[in-house]
Amino acid sequence: MAAAAAPALRLLALSKHTLVSSFVGSLLSRRFYRGDSPADSQKDMLEIPLPPWEERTDEPIETKRARLLYESRKRGMLENCILLSLFAKENLHQMTEKQLSLYDRLINEPSNDWDIYYWATEAKPTPKIFENDVMMMLRDFAKNKKKEQRLRAPDLEYLFEKST
Repeated sequence: MAAAAAPALRLLALSKHTLVSSFVGSLLSRRFYRGDSPADSQKDMLEIPLPPWEERTDEPIETKRARLLYESRKRGMLENCILLSLFAKENLHQMTEKQLSLYDRLINEPSNDWDIYYWATEAKPTPKIFENDVMMMLRDFAKNKKKEQRLRAPDLEYLFEKST
């Protein structure tokens, strides 16, 4: 009889575990789900202010190029990692000091990477402060007129080669 009761006890224990797990799971998901509800006031969101962008006037040009190369690659979203790192690989080595400063401001002043992406792809108008020759170069690069396959950021060792 004990042998026959063992599967029933395991089934009962499994049922209790499943019931408790699904209840706790639904409780947690309801408590922490914010969603995109129109009724969501977003009053519980914290907005952390970013320090203002400051130009690094005492930075040597080669240090600036290396920093911008790194910052072009390490973005908050994959689309910009690919777009900006490939753009940097192709263009940073030939940019003037003024253009490097404009590029620095472009990739570091806006707090939202999506803005940069939308401006580069012309999905949204570019603010006047960023409307310059570097933005025109980036927009032109984003059009991919050569129809290159741009599926990932370049390998690090190739970032330091000059494009031909």
